[in-house]
Amino acid sequence: MPDDPTAPVILGNEPGSFPHGVLAERHPAIIRQVREAFPYEPRQQRALDALLANCTEGEVEPLPADAHDRELWEAWGMDAHAGRSWYDVPWLWSESWFYRRLLDAVGYFGPGPWRGIDPFRPSKLAELHSPATDEELAALDDLAARPAEEQARALLHGSLWGNRADLGFRLSAGGAEETAPVPALVADDSERLWSLLDTAGGGTLCLVADNAGRELVPDLLLVAHLLAHGRIDRAVLHVKPHPYYVSDATPADVVDALRRLTAAGGAAAAYGRGLWTALSEGRLTLRAHPFSCSPLPYDRMPDDLRADFAPAAVTLVKGDLNYRRLVGDRRWPPTTPFADVTAHFPGPVAALRTLKSDVITGLAAETEAALVAAEGQRWRTGGTHALIQVRA
Repeated sequence: MPDDPTAPVILGNEPGSFPHGVLAERHPAIIRQVREAFPYEPRQQRALDALLANCTEGEVEPLPADAHDRELWEAWGMDAHAGRSWYDVPWLWSESWFYRRLLDAVGYFGPGPWRGIDPFRPSKLAELHSPATDEELAALDDLAARPAEEQARALLHGSLWGNRADLGFRLSAGGAEETAPVPALVADDSERLWSLLDTAGGGTLCLVADNAGRELVPDLLLVAHLLAHGRIDRAVLHVKPHPYYVSDATPADVVDALRRLTAAGGAAAAYGRGLWTALSEGRLTLRAHPFSCSPLPYDRMPDDLRADFAPAAVTLVKGDLNYRRLVGDRRWPPTTPFADVTAHFPGPVAALRTLKSDVITGLAAETEAALVAAEGQRWRTGGTHALIQVRA
């Protein structure tokens, strides 16, 4: 996206801001969490200590010359940012850089016994097998008795809200959303989304997944429903090629989620078996493109990924991080049209997002005013509001 003085790129160098808190507090906490999750060897512990010092007080240091993805990171801005404080480069870039260096520290890419070991796997599995997940999967039995359209709307909201069990598999109370002074859903283009799918008469759905565990399960359930009821002929699920942002979904996480579904019994198992069959028959396909772990917005996507998205009836972009990458991680005026900032995307696109960071577009002026009057700016980052936005 071109430089826009009215929408500057978000940095992390403002003390007290949400991005600054992520860099100064959340990243050190993640390092501690990772150290406690595995009996890492002294070499790895020293590397984690060095990363902690570097990410909080140091400067961006280039990858070693023999790093397998050094050329990619050179293309993604590593050399341009080298020598600068982590706080003074784009926040999206420094966050992504943190997870790339964390994988280095624990030996994920190197030779040796720790190669390919997901440092976030324990927390992912704990969430996937939690009692709350049991409750959500059991709720599918009641949902299965409802009309297909009602099931579809409930599953869409389950995918939207992710791991909020209270909203996972039920519809919003009738009329409450429209009359609330501060709506939980700050933008709702869901009818346009259904219209897109119906107009396409099948076709391909691309879904750019966000988190694993209890957030991936409802995404898979939505895909399963759309396939089973003929609203799409094929689905392509885009996940991360390696661990990223603590809980982002990888191919291994998709398999874990499918096994969790098929072992649950009842309606959940039926969904799981249907997805398993769809994968084996090619009606559901996994993609794990390197750009999915890049520090850049989607207007910089490579041509082969653009060609993946272009023929889809619609691409569903899930979650907060993917929204930031879709519209650009900038301080847009909240009323900036969603269609304008997604015009670069190759084909119809829909965002399903719970708000957990500052960036926002596509709000009605009266909605923004009501949110600010009630909550100041807390509504942007608290995860208590969500949106469904569509650009056909």
